[in-house]
Amino acid sequence: MTHIPNTHGGGAKTNKNGLRFEQTTSLKDALQYHNFILNPISSNRKSIGYEVYNEQKLIGYSVPKHALYSCFLAPRGIDYRQYNSKQWLPDECFINEITKTAFIIEKKFQSESGSVDEKLPGCHFKKQEYEKLFSPLGYSVVFIYVFNDWFQHSMYRDTLQYIANMECYYFFNEIPLDILQLK
Repeated sequence: MTHIPNTHGGGAKTNKNGLRFEQTTSLKDALQYHNFILNPISSNRKSIGYEVYNEQKLIGYSVPKHALYSCFLAPRGIDYRQYNSKQWLPDECFINEITKTAFIIEKKFQSESGSVDEKLPGCHFKKQEYEKLFSPLGYSVVFIYVFNDWFQHSMYRDTLQYIANMECYYFFNEIPLDILQLK
């Protein structure tokens, strides 16, 4: 799928200790850049997820948007309608099989105030919705925002503090490998 870049984002070069997220990248691309091996899994042509290997060892799954349901939850007997009133579609999701943790990743790139400002405090609600889906499988959930530099503006101070208070995470332009427990 082609990603349309936000012309106002961008930033520093890729950090060897983090997964760099530009507007045009995917978790798949970032993992491949760091030499993880990805094997495609799909239930149909539209929903493609990936098994993620570190050398020969399966460490997890990269399952964006609909692939979370078709490539991971449904094959494990989870029908979202039994837990949520709608499908929540994460920009990216990394499911760490070793730690039994689902990392929900939402990417937000902006160059001016807008409707996303009001959506950011919804992280706690969305985290709870994903916990309903993953708890029957014994997985914990970590909710992460990846922001561009726009969100470092002082007008986001209270929002960023709220995100942290709700035990959700945010990073600017990249996700440290440590948070996904890939090292």
